[in-house]
Amino acid sequence: MLKDFYKFSDEAGTDEAGRGCLAGPVTAGAIILPEGFSNSILNDSKQLSESKRELLRPILEQEAVTYAVCHVFEDEIDKINILNASFLAMHRALDNLSKNPKFILVDGNRFKPYPSIPHECIIKGDGKYMSIAAASILAKTYRDEYMAKIHEEFPMYNWKKNKGYPTKEHREAIKKHGLTKYHRKSFRQLPEQLSLDI
Repeated sequence: MLKDFYKFSDEAGTDEAGRGCLAGPVTAGAIILPEGFSNSILNDSKQLSESKRELLRPILEQEAVTYAVCHVFEDEIDKINILNASFLAMHRALDNLSKNPKFILVDGNRFKPYPSIPHECIIKGDGKYMSIAAASILAKTYRDEYMAKIHEEFPMYNWKKNKGYPTKEHREAIKKHGLTKYHRKSFRQLPEQLSLDI
């Protein structure tokens, strides 16, 4: 059973999706849910089927006090590294909320403090607090939608199915076709990149 609030009613939950991918953006969601909000399906996005996530997204968008989603793209990920890009995506999502939260709940164990608003990092928070679970669903569905769109441009990588994660199919496609503009150049795209031919 997910809890509603940690300390305050005006709490924003934030979470990201796509951190371990070889291609595409890292995407963060931030959301403030109203007092008394409940939903029997809502859970960590990874525990839900795609159809349930898609069902929940419009409900969350309609019911939220405010919400925002932000992509940080490959070029920025390559410049500042994926951890900093994840923090940046969450900060930008928080920047775009129409109301300032009193408190920020962050999924995971690390976060770069957001100016003048206290926060708490919650390990596996997307399975404990409604606002983090809701943020995880927004981040995941918006990122999946983006990956399905760029799949049309580069269907040989099958991002519609693997979403840019380092699956065997994705790595085989990189071997065969090389990298696209959507690939993260700072990531080890193929395992053999570590070995030197001497």
